[in-house]
Amino acid sequence: MACEAQYLDLGDLNAIWRPTEAFGGSWQRWKNYLESLMNRIDALEDLRLAEEDNIVALYQASLDGCISNLNTLMERDPLILHRISLASFSETPLHIAVLRGHLEFTTTLLREKPRLADEVDSLGRTPLHLASAEGHTEIAKALLQASTNVCLVQDRSGRIPLHFAAMRGRIEVIKDLIRAQPNSIRVDLCGDSVLHLFIRYNHLDALKLLVELANDGELLDSKDHDGNSILHLAVMLKQMKTIEYLLSLSKIKREANAKNRNGRTALDLLDFCPRDYECLKIQDILKEAGVIRSTDPNSLLLPTPHVNHGLDEAQPLQIIMEGRQAQSRLRKCWPYRGWCSWVKHLKYQRTWMEETRGALMLVATVIATMTFQAGISPPGGVWQQQTNSTVDPSCRTETCDAGTSILSYTQSDAYQLFLFFNTTSFFASLSVVLLVIGGFPLKNKLFVWIFTAALSLAITFMALAYLVAAALQSSYNVDSSIDIFHIGAKILFVWLVLFVVVILMHAIRLISWMMKWCKCNCNSRQGSTNNVVNV
Repeated sequence: MACEAQYLDLGDLNAIWRPTEAFGGSWQRWKNYLESLMNRIDALEDLRLAEEDNIVALYQASLDGCISNLNTLMERDPLILHRISLASFSETPLHIAVLRGHLEFTTTLLREKPRLADEVDSLGRTPLHLASAEGHTEIAKALLQASTNVCLVQDRSGRIPLHFAAMRGRIEVIKDLIRAQPNSIRVDLCGDSVLHLFIRYNHLDALKLLVELANDGELLDSKDHDGNSILHLAVMLKQMKTIEYLLSLSKIKREANAKNRNGRTALDLLDFCPRDYECLKIQDILKEAGVIRSTDPNSLLLPTPHVNHGLDEAQPLQIIMEGRQAQSRLRKCWPYRGWCSWVKHLKYQRTWMEETRGALMLVATVIATMTFQAGISPPGGVWQQQTNSTVDPSCRTETCDAGTSILSYTQSDAYQLFLFFNTTSFFASLSVVLLVIGGFPLKNKLFVWIFTAALSLAITFMALAYLVAAALQSSYNVDSSIDIFHIGAKILFVWLVLFVVVILMHAIRLISWMMKWCKCNCNSRQGSTNNVVNV
């Protein structure tokens, strides 16, 4: 018999499916089954909600540090600590308890589940990272008792717990971390050793502690990614007490003249610091410790060891001392000091050309525009039509073409001089524009000199062109109180003096740089030759 069905309201379970009497008692069995299934689904949903509520309550208990709530939750659900890994939170309750400094709550969690000490958050940090940063000494000890391997766990930034303790100067935590895992002091952070972190964050007491605990000469000689030792870094940050302490260490003092990757010693780095009292004091401390500059002539007088295959030769100490005394007397001479200060004042600033790149472009463009306008619209105007001597006496005997300069016929010599000055200024300014947009290295001293010379020529010849044009358009019969020729001559003299001073100053800079460059090349060649001979 065909099965007839009638669909009614979904809220009524009896009306979901109403079969005919052909099925007999089977409908009651289906009804009971569906009711039990719905009850089971409701029970599972209630269980899931209860688990979520328990997890939330656990995190709230870790935030408050409430031990009683923690015990209640573990009695209610013995597996609650094992369900933490299924939660959607980025941190474990142990992270929160450690961060808040709840020691008893932390020890309870570690006693129930020690593996929580190895869990990391979304940033890759273990609870020991947080305890080290906050300086919770007792909590750090409890975490280390659970696991010492976490001392070497790096977060997403490459930092281990010791790095956090070093950045915050947590001395007691540093002691525990080093005792638990001595190899942690050799883990670098982006090229910086733990000692570099102590100096970078200015924690001298922590630095002294690590030097005493480690007693490692190789660690003291560590360098960052730029080749800077801890003495280099202390000088750059102008930490006077740290510098004095480092120079009191025999290992640091022996390597005090070490150079970084840029070939600079610790004393050279003071040239990049503001010349204040603190900088001068540090300079005196370094010099008293025997630190020299990389270009110090005294360093050339020091005897250098070389291989002589058993031939022991006495070093000429008397000659060395006499040379030093002569150099000391030379430095005390005031002309020498004046010359050194003048040369230092004339040193190129590497960035001034790049900083004024836009201004150079603007000045050169303005000069080119002015000289271009003066070239196509010369002073005195142009002939408006074809003219000869019969029409205009100023045309003399020649035929004057329309559109040509009037002064080129009436005062040809002066006009040619004006045209020469104006054209020179025009092309000099265009050369500056071409060099700027051509992408030439503006840090190169030779190009800086070329830029300066071209721009100086453009400005000077523009001024000369103006004086000639003013003279061409002025009358010789004006009042003597306003004599443009005498005024122009005086101004021209002053301008030429300034021009010579500027060119001379830049020429001295260029010559000094070329001499230094040649000297460095000669010294390097001589040094390589001596090494070959000695070997």
